[in-house]
Amino acid sequence: MKRLVWAGVAAALLGASGTAAASDAQPGELRPDQKEFRGLFKELVGTDTSLSNGSCTLASQRMAARLSEAGFTEDQLTLFATADAPREGGLVAVYPGTSTSLKPLLAIAHIDVVEAKREDWVRDPFILHEEDGYLYGRGVVDNKAMAASLVDTLIRFHKSGYRPQRTIKIALTCGEETNGAFNGVEWLAANKRDLIDAEFAINEGGGGVSDGKGNVVEQAMQVGEKIFANYVLEFTNPGGHSSVPRPDNAIYQLANALARIGEYSFPLQFNDTTRTYFRQAGAGRGDAVGAAMVALAENPADAAAEAVVNADPFLHSNLRTTCVATMLDAGHARNALAQRAQANVNCRIFPGNSIEFIGEELARIAGDEAMTVTILEPRRPAPPQPPMDERVLGPARDLVERYFPGVPLVPVMSNGYTDSTFLTAVGIPSYGVPGSWGDPDGNGVHGLNERISAASLYVGRDFLFDLVKALANPD
Repeated sequence: MKRLVWAGVAAALLGASGTAAASDAQPGELRPDQKEFRGLFKELVGTDTSLSNGSCTLASQRMAARLSEAGFTEDQLTLFATADAPREGGLVAVYPGTSTSLKPLLAIAHIDVVEAKREDWVRDPFILHEEDGYLYGRGVVDNKAMAASLVDTLIRFHKSGYRPQRTIKIALTCGEETNGAFNGVEWLAANKRDLIDAEFAINEGGGGVSDGKGNVVEQAMQVGEKIFANYVLEFTNPGGHSSVPRPDNAIYQLANALARIGEYSFPLQFNDTTRTYFRQAGAGRGDAVGAAMVALAENPADAAAEAVVNADPFLHSNLRTTCVATMLDAGHARNALAQRAQANVNCRIFPGNSIEFIGEELARIAGDEAMTVTILEPRRPAPPQPPMDERVLGPARDLVERYFPGVPLVPVMSNGYTDSTFLTAVGIPSYGVPGSWGDPDGNGVHGLNERISAASLYVGRDFLFDLVKALANPD
């Protein structure tokens, strides 16, 4: 899950209570279909899918079994894995539509999770636990709630005999959380393009934010995202005895280069998504930052407005490429001059800038010809932004108004990234959907004691059901 929650914006946008929509999601008051869904969700969360000890293949098999029990035929379910990554497999399920002219709808959700050590958690991270209106477990937010909801959606469609116009495809995949590991979406795009071919796709990356008191104050549709790259900056020299310092000290050279990079702010950039976001979200704030957002969207050269906006870390990053040092390695002995000093710099790159160009910029900013810059593999693709397609945004906006009256739906470009990158790169525009929501503190995603509110889980599940139905029936 790679939509980053920012401070300040959520609380300032128009608010409306989500409690009415969530009234039937309280413990002990679940509908029969919600109880069935909870069992599916419990099974998926209870299947460890971490890279070190888990198996996405097993989780995919269990979800395929659920679909098979609901009536899906063997030819509608494709389990896949490779010999090199046998535990990192996935599932593609196809629900046929009635139209021969409309291209399918694809919905993806990664089922791998960030590592979770039992000794660090209050509760076992791979046993679903409910307490005080929240469900705890690794992946309950990122991204098994969406994965379970998609499987559940197809089961509900099949049981009711519902026939959409578009064929609906879902892909549950592994590898999103670990760059360099086998990635299911990347593999499908490269090897099974026909299996996942679609007009457009929906994914994680959007969603809502609450005020921490049960009120949903914003919903967002992710339309595009930054790409990322890791660069190793390195200085080397012959070194020597520490009693005889030399001017070309690799550690000092690296420190000076990093200081220059840390002080540098990449130029402001806008695209259709971010300009629309700054206009709409800024207008909804009603404060000085909101006014500055609107002013900057109208005139990117407004230095005073930019200064106000840049005080917010999310907004500052949403306007430009950012690069930050994340790891250091230098020296070989306490009594010797360093022969090598290197740092990893992680960059989140604004669409339209190549990975190679940003590497050249790092070298220029560092200002030391002795420094080498190496781009680490694997490199993510750098596709164009998906269009602001009303065929996707319109139905989502209508549902947000229905589920959360008065709450705005704003398009947002993620400062992080998702597997949508691989789809957009092969011509399947992908969008991060609204519906479920999180708390201002981030709900422990990627950290300890990850949690999702029961209301968010059950309302988000119904929202996604309705959204898939709406997108699959354009007429």
